[in-house]
Parts: sequence; structure tokens; C-alpha cells
Amino acid sequence: MEIRDAVEADAERMAELSGSPPDVMRNLVHDRTVRIAETPADGDEETAVAGFVSFDARDSTVHVTQIGGSESACARLIEEPVSFARREEMGVEVLLPADEDAARTAIEDAGFENEGAGPQFEGQQTTRYRLDAGRAHQ
Repeated sequence: MEIRDAVEADAERMAELSGSPPDVMRNLVHDRTVRIAETPADGDEETAVAGFVSFDARDSTVHVTQIGGSESACARLIEEPVSFARREEMGVEVLLPADEDAARTAIEDAGFENEGAGPQFEGQQTTRYRLDAGRAHQ
């Protein structure tokens, strides 16, 4: 699995993975740090987008704004904001909708703690996960 920066052309696949409109995903590529996980597809030259993560940093915390894809892609992708947080000595926070099982498994396996209910987005309850700065350094 290869990780790379997202480009605008990834917006359609990101929209499929997230259930968001492509326009929103195009804006996300421009407004946040977005990484893409690619896996080999049919043929030697092709790859397929298996997942993505977007994040930004503010107030001593790296905020994961979206993560989606297969469980293995999410597991690899969550390393991106955690690695950034380690370098900057920051904590990491994720707000995850209830139906995101693949991402939830990857986040919990990475050592994030369930901090309880987060805010609702579009009528859907979220759970707040946090990895403190000290644990991000491990």
C-alpha cells in the first residue's frame, strides 16, 4: 500500500468512500492535508484508491476531519496525522460517526482512547477519540 498526497482528481473516489458530494471532497483537498492510500489494481501500472484521511492542526491538537476506506487502509492512514503530531508534540483527535466500523477498529488499534460522545453532524452522533501527546510519542 502506497501513501501519497491527494489531488483534485481523487475527489470522485473520496466521495464514494465518504458518502459526501464530490464538490465537498474537492474543497477538502484544497483546505486540509489529505493523504490517499493506493493499492495495486488490475494490470501492472494501475492503482486503486483504498482510503483517505484529512487533517489539520490547531490549538495544540491535530484534528482528523475525515477518514475512510478499508480497515487496512485506515490503519495505515491514521499513521499520517499521528506521525505529524509526534514531530510537533501535539495530541490527535478524531470525531467518528457511529457507522464507521473500519476506521473505528483502526483508530482503537492505534491506541486512541474513546472520550465519549462528540457533536452531531448532519443528525448523526459521533464519538470523540483522542491520542494524547505523550502517547503519540510512543
